[in-house]
Amino acid sequence: MLTESPERTWCVVVPHDGAGARQARHWLADELVTAVPPALLADLVAVLAELVGNAVRHADPLPGGVIQVGWRLRPTPAGPRIRLQVTDGGAPVGPRVRPVEPDAPDGRGLHIVAALSSRWGVDRDGLGQSVWAEFEPAGRQADPVGTDAFDEPDLVIA
Repeated sequence: MLTESPERTWCVVVPHDGAGARQARHWLADELVTAVPPALLADLVAVLAELVGNAVRHADPLPGGVIQVGWRLRPTPAGPRIRLQVTDGGAPVGPRVRPVEPDAPDGRGLHIVAALSSRWGVDRDGLGQSVWAEFEPAGRQADPVGTDAFDEPDLVIA
């Protein structure tokens, strides 16, 4: 049974490797299992897996060899609004959706992120980059990319 809860945020650091990606997926699923419908939880876990996997494969770690992973859940009368965010040390080439051939072994990650989320984007600063994906309640349109639908700064670790 789903429970209505106040706004919740969560932020952790995980190792910049496959074990860190597994930790992040399991923590997200454990934290949100009673807060969101099962189909949405499956989409959230799939998108987080892609974002963390891309950070491990394509970007440098943050100092200490880690990646920062966070989410924000904001209940609304129409359903939960959720923002996932993965922060890494950045890469020479920024994340972008690229054309991929049907028989290519990889290259579909951001296609999956774009298809499952309401919108996604990248924020950069002097320390690295944050790739985020937002999920609106079913049937709601997202704000255009480039505006913060949550009207708050990105998730940060204090």
